[in-house]
Amino acid sequence: MKIIIDARFTRLDHHDGISRYGASLIAATAKIAEVSMLISDVRQLALLPNVPYTLINSPLSPAELFVARKVNALDADVVVCPMQTMGSWGRKYPLVLTLHDLIYYEHPAPPGFLPAPVRVLWRLYHRAFWPQRFLLNRADVVATISATTAALISKYQLTRRPVRIVGNAPQHGHAPRDPGSGADKTILYMGSFMPYKNVETMIRGMAELPDISLHLLSRITPERRAELEALAPAGASITFHNGVTDAEYEAMLGRTTALVSLSKAEGYGLPLVEAMSHGTPVIASDIPIFREVGGDAVSYVHPDSPQEFAAAVRQLEDAELWKARSLRSVERAADFSWDESARRLLDAAAEAKELHERRRP
Repeated sequence: MKIIIDARFTRLDHHDGISRYGASLIAATAKIAEVSMLISDVRQLALLPNVPYTLINSPLSPAELFVARKVNALDADVVVCPMQTMGSWGRKYPLVLTLHDLIYYEHPAPPGFLPAPVRVLWRLYHRAFWPQRFLLNRADVVATISATTAALISKYQLTRRPVRIVGNAPQHGHAPRDPGSGADKTILYMGSFMPYKNVETMIRGMAELPDISLHLLSRITPERRAELEALAPAGASITFHNGVTDAEYEAMLGRTTALVSLSKAEGYGLPLVEAMSHGTPVIASDIPIFREVGGDAVSYVHPDSPQEFAAAVRQLEDAELWKARSLRSVERAADFSWDESARRLLDAAAEAKELHERRRP
């Protein structure tokens, strides 16, 4: 089966969640099927696997309305897009579109990197469900990354198409840390600083952890940093790294006491799985998607309770508890793999092809 995967959402300098998902899925699927990809900028190739590609328009270009004309000529058995926004007018190929989450219906602030006109459309788009239904129903099969999101798609009746789970996974290739080596007195946060990520609760909780250092690893705007620094308790040790390399991230995961995420909404929570694959315990907000991903390996706290967060950190100072959580984290992370996601994608692609052929006159 010849599969074309849309890689035009790949970032130019460093991966975000969508970018890493697409690149990892391409790499894994290329091991078991004939895969090529669509890109919109040759600089994206630095973050993508070495598979054949076609250079076409940006997914944010007005030309996206007519992109199917270009893709038709590529003679794909199935086209897969890791987003739901790919243009499809006039398509002649089976199509799998992906909806990662429904976060922005409850938290409508758009990502800051989007152009201003797109941010306006983003807010309008998330004011009602019918635009989402319109986009998803253009597909033959809809993919999503978690059972939590699949349940929400069903709850809000967002599509008439079959919904299949093609999950996220950690980046393997490293050995888990030695659980007997202990940990330094640090905790890590990896993720954006959008309001729903709830970094504020974490910072307030540092008032009870004066001997622990909190490391905020992701890139942050000066304005957002100033807002968060104003909340920092006196004497708290909080470091804004404003971005780290993958190697730096892995090294810090190999030493820290825990990775923390107190987000109020997530599509998946990839940093949790990344940390667990290293044998690093996780402290997370008690929300359905984190329960799905973390199972019994994670310490769950109320997202609005700095006290519960601080208490969970203190509990991990017990060496035997920390070791048990480290070992269980590795076991839990092993349940997720890109190879399994690639097999699921092939199943979804075959189903899309069958359904598409049934609809042909």
